[in-house]
Amino acid sequence: MGNRIVVGVDGSPASADALRWAVEEAGQRGCSVDAVIVWQIDPGMVLGPVSGAEALAIDPETTREGYMRLLESMVAQFDVNKVFMEGEPGRVLVEVSKDADLLVVGSRGRGLLREALTGSVSSYCVHHAECPVVVLREREPAHA
Repeated sequence: MGNRIVVGVDGSPASADALRWAVEEAGQRGCSVDAVIVWQIDPGMVLGPVSGAEALAIDPETTREGYMRLLESMVAQFDVNKVFMEGEPGRVLVEVSKDADLLVVGSRGRGLLREALTGSVSSYCVHHAECPVVVLREREPAHA
């Protein structure tokens, strides 16, 4: 194995928990952590005007820069390797983790219908990764 843990981050609370867990686990194992953020322009983010005029798309460079800032802010307090890639998140995480000891991802628990329509990165990783996968579910909000 590669003596490293790969963790997917995306700005969600579940991925922040996954990052913390991966760093703690790496400390116990004495290995490195690769924090991976994957960006892509989602076709659903392209807006088409009603008039039939030219479609307005989100600027890819602005999107890319936003993801880079997000990765920097998420890992600022940790000693990890930053990995920034473009593509479909599940596929990229599986590819990056091919020679890793462990792949760690968060799960937002968005519900079965939404997951069936949009797919689940964590589910894809569990079914396709060549290394063990740890999935950390997003915590339920505390009730007052």
